[in-house]
Amino acid sequence: MERTEIDGVPVRWKQGPAPLSATLLFGCGARDETFRTIGVTHLIEHLVMSTLPRLHHEHNASVDLHVTEFTATGRPEQIVAFLAAVCDGLRALPLDRLEKEAGVLAAEGGHCTDPTTAALLTQRLGVQGAGLAPWTGPGYDRLTPEQIREYAARWFVAGNAVLLLTGPPPEGLRLPLPAGPRPDHLAPTPVATAEPIWCEHLVPSVGVSLVGDDDAAMALGCQVLSQRLEQIARRTHGLSYEVGGDVVLLGNGQQLVTVTVDAREGQEPQVAALLWEELNRLATEGPTAAELAEECAAAREMIEDPRAVEAYLHRSGFRELLGLPQITPEQRLADFLAVTPEDVRVRFQAALPSAHLVVPCGVTLSLPGLTEGGCPRLPEQPEGRVFHPPMLAKVLAREARGLRLILTDDGVALRDPDGDVHLVRFDEVVGVEEDGVARTVFGRNGCHILVDPDMFRGAERAVRAVDAAVPASLRYRRSELVGLD
Repeated sequence: MERTEIDGVPVRWKQGPAPLSATLLFGCGARDETFRTIGVTHLIEHLVMSTLPRLHHEHNASVDLHVTEFTATGRPEQIVAFLAAVCDGLRALPLDRLEKEAGVLAAEGGHCTDPTTAALLTQRLGVQGAGLAPWTGPGYDRLTPEQIREYAARWFVAGNAVLLLTGPPPEGLRLPLPAGPRPDHLAPTPVATAEPIWCEHLVPSVGVSLVGDDDAAMALGCQVLSQRLEQIARRTHGLSYEVGGDVVLLGNGQQLVTVTVDAREGQEPQVAALLWEELNRLATEGPTAAELAEECAAAREMIEDPRAVEAYLHRSGFRELLGLPQITPEQRLADFLAVTPEDVRVRFQAALPSAHLVVPCGVTLSLPGLTEGGCPRLPEQPEGRVFHPPMLAKVLAREARGLRLILTDDGVALRDPDGDVHLVRFDEVVGVEEDGVARTVFGRNGCHILVDPDMFRGAERAVRAVDAAVPASLRYRRSELVGLD
């Protein structure tokens, strides 16, 4: 791989098949937002792409958990013009298109990862960093020009970019991005559990998350687990179609990995049981030598495929932006070949206590070694001012009889119809949605509580307490685009 620099932006290139492909990669993604600014990265990407003229060559842009990329394939002069237009758009964002692009994004309804992985991330990390993945936040139409400018000035800068090319830089290539250093990322800390847990969630499939080492043994083990699940759940039993997952780097050589398995309706318990069984098998027996050899053969095949240049460049750029040491494809294969079945067994044995398994709502599990978890709950109702539903509501709806809103000294709590108590402390509020007289209070722990005088007699006092305690920067009016995303 060759390396140079243009206008302060690192450029990495390696000769690949024609035509020339380019990726302008930025080290920012959904994990770098806050609850109040969810979607700002995607909105900036759309604003930039809206400045481009009609192009007759392949081009695109996307945002995931970690990075944002602008890509194009074509003749050298087309690549030069595309990258110049992207840089121009970032230097002068067309904020006059804010309302239109907000509507487009609400209609698009895209996500930075699959819904089951997203739920696992917020369960492990809270409503921050990569844990923001399943949340819609205030809505694209509640992002202000100031928030957009501030985010772009911090993240979409020369110091946080790298250009990847499948050939030498074409003549005349410039990258006039705004100047700025590479910012630090939020260091996520996973919620620790003493033992593996399972819970229901609004997800379409079964999934599990694990905290483990960021190394070749863990990577190979996850590939073996995915292959086993595809073989057993799909081919042997016909219960599933697809196995997926994602990875979030935690720093200090650790990573959070997810594995997801879809299921035929009504077969979720069986698929969850297969996932849990295979996970335990890897932790107690490890993979076979043949399974590891198969994964190494797949890695070798990819290295020898000339079309793999783009994937290698992308991995190289990703690692540069995240401050990780570079690994050549040959070194990666050598690391894989050095892994033994015992290495994988040890990694999964260490990771197994951290397992969080999630299933769709209405699915109940009874599997050995798994305890039921879920939304954070208090053992008892806290002290504070208690607000009750109106009498008529209690008469008409049995569920309302058990509802209680509690205003404590440092937050708001809700006792739900099942008797579970959920608390959001004011110093852990990530957002407050204002809808007329009502307030929905969102907590970093994943709980959200509706404070509504129409639901609880005298709750105007609780509304005033919320408004006084939560900074104005975290409050917003209900989106007018609700129902479009």
